[in-house]
Amino acid sequence: MQLDPYVFFDGNCAEAMRFYEKTLGGKIQMMLKAGDSPAPPENPADRDRILHAHLELDGKHLLASDWMAPHAYEGMKGFSLSLQFDNVDEAKRVFDALSDGGKVNMAMQKTFWSESFGMLVDRYGLGWMVGGPGTKQ
Repeated sequence: MQLDPYVFFDGNCAEAMRFYEKTLGGKIQMMLKAGDSPAPPENPADRDRILHAHLELDGKHLLASDWMAPHAYEGMKGFSLSLQFDNVDEAKRVFDALSDGGKVNMAMQKTFWSESFGMLVDRYGLGWMVGGPGTKQ
């Protein structure tokens, strides 16, 4: 079994996925605009919205699209993506990059479970928990 997060953005999916590609060192595998699909959207204003994006990150996958439902986008709520790094410097670098323009909910700090851990919501509204490395037991 494979479990991959699929997140929805409100018109800025392409920008967000390019940012994650650069920040996390991944590779965008697919970025399909709604207007390029075999079944283009009914609303011409939606043609440039992303119908499906796939970012590969070290064998893991982040999937995303822009919100296409007829009701209003309600934002991302009730979850965070978790990143664990092998060293504190890399965890801090990624935390700082993701938090730029976003909101830090818990600054990077030593905890009883990790040498460094922090929580944030990035500029695109996606929650992240960043840590590394875990405590030796």
